[in-house]
Amino acid sequence: MKREKLIQHLKQHGCEFLREGGDHTIFINPANNQRSPIPRHREIRDLLANRICKQLEVPKPN
Repeated sequence: MKREKLIQHLKQHGCEFLREGGDHTIFINPANNQRSPIPRHREIRDLLANRICKQLEVPKPN
């Protein structure tokens, strides 16, 4: 999955950008105060994308 598509999916479900880390972008879900790092690769493996969504408690991307 493309990184931009994952970020767009997270934003559609209420997640927000928190800060930039060393090699990751940190997103937060303000509804439950959960945080998750998103690596800065163009492609993110589907397993990792699903894990990020699970951490932020949003539905899995299509």
